[in-house]
This record gives sequence, structure tokens and C-alpha cells, in this order.
Amino acid sequence: MPATTLDPDTALVLVDLQKGITGLPTVHPTAEVIERGARLAGAFRKRGLPVVLVRVVAGAPGRTEAQRGGGGGQFPADFADLVPELGHEDGDVVVTKHTWGAFHGTDLDLQLRRRGVTQVVLGGIATSIGVESTARGAYAHGYHVTLATDAMTDMDAEAHRNSVEKIFPRLGETDSTDAIIGLLG
Repeated sequence: MPATTLDPDTALVLVDLQKGITGLPTVHPTAEVIERGARLAGAFRKRGLPVVLVRVVAGAPGRTEAQRGGGGGQFPADFADLVPELGHEDGDVVVTKHTWGAFHGTDLDLQLRRRGVTQVVLGGIATSIGVESTARGAYAHGYHVTLATDAMTDMDAEAHRNSVEKIFPRLGETDSTDAIIGLLG
């Protein structure tokens, strides 16, 4: 279902568009995802709406069957650096997370509520991990959720498709970057 409206107090939340993530092999070219994320960020900034840039610096503790990246648990020095194409500005909110979702263990909800935000637009990498976990958190916190499906990608095509087609319609509305920018007016 295409996005129908954006609340006057909507924030953009871009998940894990950072050097250590954007270099991974993905379903859709990361350069396109970054470019669309940058366009969304520019449009939100132009209208004085909050832009939240989320980065991950570690993995949650605990045993998993899937191997973690980072070579023995160590990430490269620039792993968490936001990609410069986003044009990070002083007024942007930067959230540093240690788990998949941007709400758990961070001040994201507090930052949004202080700004009167009632809706979030999401994009980033990986669709089925950071973006989906953040969308679930936003929904659980009572925000209206819109997902810019062409401003996200994943390392796994089936996981990306499942999130976009099966999970996201249950959490909010989905649409393209251009359509969402059009709704900003």
C-alpha cells in the first residue's frame, strides 16, 4: 500500500548507513540506497524536520549460530563512521546502538518525543535486520511508520523480500523515496 500521508511532525531515521556496513555485498547497490537516503535527508532538513542517523558499534552479547562479521569480534577503526554522502549536519540526531534495533538501549524514543515526533520514515541497511528491528520498535512505541523501500537493501534477497512484502505492511506504509518526498509538500 502506498504511503497516504506524513504527519507534520515526522522524522527521518536512516539505519546503519556507515562505512562498515555499506561495503558489504547487498541485493541492491548501496550507492543507490545512500543516494536515496541523502535525498530524503536533504528534503527533511529543508523542511526543518528531524533527521536521525543511526550507527551500530557492536553486536549484542550472546551466542548465535550465525558467525558475526568484524574478524574475531573486532571492527575496523572506521566501521561506525557515517558515510559522508549523507551530509551529516550539526542539527541531526546521531544514535549509537549496540543491537539490531535503534530503540533498544538508546535514547531514540526520548529524542523523538522531545521533538514532538509522531511518525518516522525509515531506510537503511540491512532491511531484515536493523531496518526491520527499528520499524518494529517504532510501531511498538506508537509511532506511525513509513518505509522507503527503495532506500534500503539487505545481504539476502529472500530476507529483503520477506521484510518488504510480509512484515512492513503490518507495521506501517511503504513507498518510494520520490513518493515520500512528494508527501512532504
